[in-house]
Amino acid sequence: MTHDEFSTLGLYAKVFSDLTPQREALIAKEGKRLEPYLVEITDKFYGTLQKIPNAQPFIQGRVDHLKQTHLNWLRNLISGNYGVTYVEQMYTVGYVHVQVDLPAEFMAGGTTLIANEFYRLVPSIYHDNAETSYAMIQALNACLGFSLIIMQTSYQASISEVKDKFLAITGMSQKLYEKLAAAYDGKH
Repeated sequence: MTHDEFSTLGLYAKVFSDLTPQREALIAKEGKRLEPYLVEITDKFYGTLQKIPNAQPFIQGRVDHLKQTHLNWLRNLISGNYGVTYVEQMYTVGYVHVQVDLPAEFMAGGTTLIANEFYRLVPSIYHDNAETSYAMIQALNACLGFSLIIMQTSYQASISEVKDKFLAITGMSQKLYEKLAAAYDGKH
């Protein structure tokens, strides 16, 4: 994708997730207050993943490395910087997830696990200010949704790219592919 395409995707994802300039500014201002909790969020996230049998092939023997990558992403998430560079990074994450055959629901499920931890922590961090607590939850929800939209867009584009390569290699037409897929779906 070009710089302009990443920019357009970012704008689309911001509108769809309701990541407003005010919410970006709030995260940029308050994100540092969340920093001390990021290791805890990451540990809980991977603790939960380790209990999910279908996740084992993707994390086994790699948890420490994955935790560091996750922690770096959380730091970016709470930075308040959601420009083209962040969009490119999230797009790459979606692409990598396709390359390792990660099921699509893992991205949505993972985002939910992270959101739940933020939603649990924010009221205790802002216990003296319910209005800011609520605003932070909304802003974090928007940031996570923004990130997920970009990852899913990349995931879908990457799957299409793989399918297009398959069609080119086999010489199969799109129409035949769709008929075979429909026949397969009808039997399963």
